[in-house]
Amino acid sequence: MARADRNAAVAEIVDEFNASDGAVLTEYRGLTVKELQTLRRSLGANANYAVVKNTLTQIAAQQAGIEGLDDYLAGPTAVAFIKGDAVEVAKGLRDFAKANPALVIKGGFLDGKALDAAEVGKLADLESREVLLAKLAGAMQASLAQALYVFNALPTKAAALAAALEAKATEDPTILAGGAGNPVAAEEATPAADDTAADTTEEVTAEADAPVETEN
Repeated sequence: MARADRNAAVAEIVDEFNASDGAVLTEYRGLTVKELQTLRRSLGANANYAVVKNTLTQIAAQQAGIEGLDDYLAGPTAVAFIKGDAVEVAKGLRDFAKANPALVIKGGFLDGKALDAAEVGKLADLESREVLLAKLAGAMQASLAQALYVFNALPTKAAALAAALEAKATEDPTILAGGAGNPVAAEEATPAADDTAADTTEEVTAEADAPVETEN
């Protein structure tokens, strides 16, 4: 390969690395062209699956600042450059490999961290972004429905309380004035008691001051 072509190929792989959230490296030896096309279609918009040269990919990874891929760059290599849901990509590759054992998952990287084949398998076991969003939406909808139920119940409860208060006020009008009945105030009763006591005192005093009549 001419130097210019080599540099262009490396630059293209670098661009793929930089535009991707991660990548999964696979060995495709034994797969037919038709099977590779089927695999590409199954990954859809989540990944760009491309056959690459190991030496050029190694150089491109170094230029893109990606480490930990050297051990996976042996034998025929095709890379799934992740453009969408990484879990969906891992699931797609795993499921295809089950049906087509010629596809071997070597490893890869995600968010700057190198992954071995086992870790890619664990990634495939996770729930997809769509499933997690659906569960989140369901939980939010349930919470919203509960909140609406509470808000809708508040006017009903307030009306029931008002009706009960009105019925009680009909039976005892003074309840709205802060009490039941009109008890005699203490201060109203006290002066009467004081007056009685004063009159009694005056009578006793008068009798005490009256002159004692003696017989001559």
